[in-house]
Amino acid sequence: MMDLERKICEYISSEWIGDTQAKTQFALNHNIDEKTVRRIYSDKTYKISLYTLNKICEARGLKLSEFFMKIGR
Repeated sequence: MMDLERKICEYISSEWIGDTQAKTQFALNHNIDEKTVRRIYSDKTYKISLYTLNKICEARGLKLSEFFMKIGR
Protein backbone atom coordinates (compact mmCIF):
# COMPACT_ATOMS: atom_id res chain seq x y z
CA MET A 1 0.00 0.00 0.00
CA MET A 2 2.83 2.39 0.83
CA ASP A 3 4.07 2.01 -2.74
CA LEU A 4 0.72 3.20 -4.10
CA GLU A 5 0.55 6.12 -1.67
CA ARG A 6 4.08 7.17 -2.67
CA LYS A 7 3.23 6.86 -6.37
CA ILE A 8 0.18 9.10 -5.88
CA CYS A 9 2.22 11.75 -4.06
CA GLU A 10 5.03 11.59 -6.61
CA TYR A 11 2.57 12.04 -9.49
CA ILE A 12 0.87 15.02 -7.83
CA SER A 13 4.26 16.54 -6.96
CA SER A 14 5.82 16.21 -10.37
CA GLU A 15 2.83 16.66 -12.67
CA TRP A 16 0.63 19.12 -10.82
CA ILE A 17 2.68 20.98 -8.23
CA GLY A 18 6.07 21.05 -9.93
CA ASP A 19 9.13 22.96 -8.80
CA THR A 20 7.89 26.41 -9.76
CA GLN A 21 4.30 26.57 -8.51
CA ALA A 22 3.83 28.07 -5.06
CA LYS A 23 2.55 25.53 -2.57
CA THR A 24 0.15 28.17 -1.23
CA GLN A 25 -1.42 28.66 -4.64
CA PHE A 26 -1.85 24.92 -5.20
CA ALA A 27 -3.50 24.63 -1.78
CA LEU A 28 -5.92 27.47 -2.50
CA ASN A 29 -6.77 26.16 -5.96
CA HIS A 30 -7.48 22.66 -4.64
CA ASN A 31 -9.20 23.53 -1.35
CA ILE A 32 -6.63 21.82 0.86
CA ASP A 33 -4.28 23.02 3.57
CA GLU A 34 -0.86 24.33 2.55
CA LYS A 35 0.78 22.02 5.09
CA THR A 36 -0.78 19.07 3.26
CA VAL A 37 0.67 20.29 -0.04
CA ARG A 38 4.13 20.60 1.50
CA ARG A 39 3.83 17.08 2.90
CA ILE A 40 2.70 15.66 -0.46
CA TYR A 41 5.62 17.42 -2.12
CA SER A 42 8.46 16.63 0.27
CA ASP A 43 7.55 14.10 2.99
CA LYS A 44 8.53 10.67 1.61
CA THR A 45 6.54 8.93 4.37
CA TYR A 46 3.31 10.92 3.94
CA LYS A 47 0.19 8.79 3.51
CA ILE A 48 -2.31 10.76 1.45
CA SER A 49 -5.91 10.19 2.48
CA LEU A 50 -8.61 9.27 0.02
CA TYR A 51 -10.48 12.39 1.19
CA THR A 52 -7.54 14.65 0.24
CA LEU A 53 -7.00 12.90 -3.08
CA ASN A 54 -10.69 13.25 -3.87
CA LYS A 55 -10.64 17.00 -3.08
CA ILE A 56 -7.68 17.48 -5.41
CA CYS A 57 -9.32 15.48 -8.18
CA GLU A 58 -12.63 17.34 -7.79
CA ALA A 59 -10.82 20.67 -8.11
CA ARG A 60 -9.30 19.40 -11.36
CA GLY A 61 -12.56 18.01 -12.68
CA LEU A 62 -11.35 14.42 -12.50
CA LYS A 63 -13.01 11.31 -11.18
CA LEU A 64 -10.88 9.14 -8.91
CA SER A 65 -11.02 6.38 -11.52
CA GLU A 66 -9.55 8.77 -14.11
CA PHE A 67 -6.77 9.71 -11.73
CA PHE A 68 -5.85 6.08 -11.11
CA MET A 69 -5.75 5.47 -14.86
CA LYS A 70 -3.30 8.37 -15.16
CA ILE A 71 -0.92 6.77 -12.68
CA GLY A 72 -1.37 3.33 -14.19
CA ARG A 73 -3.41 1.68 -11.41
